[in-house]
Amino acid sequence: MMNDDFGADLLTLVDEDGQEHEFEILDEIENEEGHFFALLPTFDDPQEEVESEATYYIFQTIEEDGEEILAEVEDEELLDRLAAEFEERFASFEDEDAGE
Repeated sequence: MMNDDFGADLLTLVDEDGQEHEFEILDEIENEEGHFFALLPTFDDPQEEVESEATYYIFQTIEEDGEEILAEVEDEELLDRLAAEFEERFASFEDEDAGE
């Protein structure tokens, strides 16, 4: 059994209004279409976390003015394919955890 002393990998994104949002990086996929992250918002309030029902977001690394930024994936078909792949990977993580 692995002991993860470091906790979750966290990432802070700033929206167009300058508000900071913290996300936990659930997983990432790199393929010929790009580099994608499954991000889960973190909450200070446990009630908000319950209400979110563990909704995660899929972001893509894009280059803008020579620097890498993360943007939400807009393409519905790509989003569906990525969601299916992330879901499959999450299920295999859970299977691995159950097998320990």
